[in-house]
Amino acid sequence: MSPGQRSPSPAWPAVARGLLAHASPILVAQLSSIGMMLVDTAVLGHAGAADLAAVAIGGGLHVSVIFALAGILQAVAPVVAHLRGARRDDEIAGVLQQGFWIALVLSVPGIAFLTMPDPLLGLVTMDPEIEMRVRAYLGLLAWGLPAALCYRTFYGFCNALGRPRVLMVIGLVSLALHAVLAWGFALQDWLGRPLGVVGCAVSNITIGWSACAAGMAYLHFGPLGQRYRPLRVWRGPDWARWRELLRLGLPMGFSNLVEITAFTLIALFIAPLGAEIVAGHRIVANLATLCYMLPLSISLATLAAVGQAMGARDLPAARVAVLAGLSLGAGLAVLAAASLWFFADPVVAAYTDSLAVRRVALALIPYIVCYQFFDALQTVSSHALRACRVTFLPMVVQIGCFWGLGLGGGAWLAYRGDPPLGVAGFWLAAVGGLVGAILCLEPLLHRILFAPRGG
Repeated sequence: MSPGQRSPSPAWPAVARGLLAHASPILVAQLSSIGMMLVDTAVLGHAGAADLAAVAIGGGLHVSVIFALAGILQAVAPVVAHLRGARRDDEIAGVLQQGFWIALVLSVPGIAFLTMPDPLLGLVTMDPEIEMRVRAYLGLLAWGLPAALCYRTFYGFCNALGRPRVLMVIGLVSLALHAVLAWGFALQDWLGRPLGVVGCAVSNITIGWSACAAGMAYLHFGPLGQRYRPLRVWRGPDWARWRELLRLGLPMGFSNLVEITAFTLIALFIAPLGAEIVAGHRIVANLATLCYMLPLSISLATLAAVGQAMGARDLPAARVAVLAGLSLGAGLAVLAAASLWFFADPVVAAYTDSLAVRRVALALIPYIVCYQFFDALQTVSSHALRACRVTFLPMVVQIGCFWGLGLGGGAWLAYRGDPPLGVAGFWLAAVGGLVGAILCLEPLLHRILFAPRGG
């Protein structure tokens, strides 16, 4: 079919089934990734409130750095998907290689921030014992950053080409190993004495480099390696390709930073409220992130489908993929939220032995139940726009909604409202920020895909 011709719209059920088939192994991989944070929280919940608070604050900062820098590298996914849809397979290996080069360069400022977090930690006053643990945790995790960024580049490459099963296998093995190592290093005397939060960091570094090595082995020996040969003939930096990837990736990375910090920095801003409040928030944040994996997996599958359709100039297929992705993402988010509502008590009890921490977590459950639906719509929409290679305007929208309404409004509600709502104020404002983002992103997506100029 020539680029100017219109293909018949694919059937919605078939597209939905395809997205689910693609998203299922991604979901397992994502759950495995988030499961490593859940392991840290569950293990340290039995080590003491100070260790749990430290991983809440330090883990939030670490995830923020990973999401921001990996967001830049996610530009590999839409570029590869477009090339695959346009049948320009000979250019695909070069995109992955340039992604790896960028990942190594981005590791430098990331390591610098994690080893010297004073500018951010200095914004709040926290217990000196917690701060000491946070610094030790971040300082160790810094040395796993190059492996983490290279693996996220590999992740986007496999997803764009519809090969997510390898990500699932690596994720499951990594989670199983981390559960054993974190327990042994944090709570047992495997390294001479129980190390608490530092033991979890040692385990994370070990698993991160192992996962990166497994990905490289797959790229050399697996089916994608045989087809695209990404590691056989290595190319140096290609500045033209860097400009393309960074033009798309820098707004994506900043969007990721805005979105994740609007969520994770709550732990830092509520640090003056005490270790029990921070620990309770950490548990609820883990649960919210766990539920978020469902729409995120659908979003990543939607990005691949829309990107390939746009590369092939098949606008009807792109439209149906977006509609299927929005429907599936919202529906799965509702199911996850309902499950969390009904099973909140036993789930929270599994995290901690502290009754005070449990009370804080249970009081926040209603907020994350509302949060899930709006977050699903926002996530699918933003990933669909990335597949269309539109990244700057979504970044502007997310800055205003997540930092302005979310963090700014949350701080006001938490400390200056009448009455002050404490940590609940941040969660209420986060829901408002998501609603604002949807009201801005949905019309933009409709304009690009459903009301094109000259269409």
